[in-house]
Order: sequence, then structure tokens, then C-alpha cells
Amino acid sequence: MIEDVVKELGHLTLGTRLKRTGELLQAQTQAVLASYGFEQPAAHFPLLAALDRLGALSVGELSQAVGVSQPVVTRSLKGLEDEGLVQSETGDEDRRVRRVTLSRKGRSLVQRARREAWPAIESAVAQACARSRGDLLSQLAALEDALATTPLLQRIQEA
Repeated sequence: MIEDVVKELGHLTLGTRLKRTGELLQAQTQAVLASYGFEQPAAHFPLLAALDRLGALSVGELSQAVGVSQPVVTRSLKGLEDEGLVQSETGDEDRRVRRVTLSRKGRSLVQRARREAWPAIESAVAQACARSRGDLLSQLAALEDALATTPLLQRIQEA
């Protein structure tokens, strides 16, 4: 087996390693969502959850709520609007500000996700993290190993 250089370089490549782990979690979350019949990208669910929890938000506020850039939020909202999951209107006070809310279809989707898929995903990720001990790099290695050994979907199916 070839050496995992990113893992071996430790703190020097921590950003790359965190990104790699994030992408792995995102891909496995997408597989879980698909197994529950959700077709939307996993990356859209934090936006939907934020709108569900916080109500109508501007693009800037939504960007802050989920911690991603405004251009990323704007692109994602286009897809969510095309699917009829969100709706937007210009603000009363400032016509340049667009306020985004969940549509009826979006609220229904979030309720179903919250009931069916999200608890399973949260439990599977917590299970994958449960054996993490030691410093951050050791914890990250344990999480990577756990996800490589038993993907989230398998953890859910075996629960």
C-alpha cells in the first residue's frame, strides 16, 4: 500500500486533510440521503436547515448562517428555487436585498429529512467519531479510518 503523504505530514497539511475528510463525509452523506429517497445534493441541506430554523434570510445572512461564501449560496439557491424548495422576494425596506424562505414543498422536505435521514446521519457520524482519542491529528486519523472501514450508510444499515 502506498504511503498517505497528507496524513504523514501532520500539521503541515492539516487544511488538505480536513478538506479531504469533509469531502468524504459529504459523499457518504449523499449516499445516505439517496438511500432515503432524497435527490437533492447534501450541500443544499444546511441551507434548507438554516431557513427552517431561522426563517426568512437575506443571501448574506444565509451565507453567515452556514459559513460559506455568498456566491456559493447564490448558486445553491438557484437550484433550490428551480426545484421549488425555496422562494425569494425583494425586501420592503431595501429593494436590493432578496429575502429567501422555504416554500411549502421545502418545508415538507425538511420535515421529512429531519424525521427520517438526519437522525440516522447524525448517529452514524457520532459512531464514527466515538473512538477518537488524543490530539487532533490522532482524532482525525481515527475518523478517517472509521469512515474508510465502515461508511455511514453501512453504519445505518447495521444499526
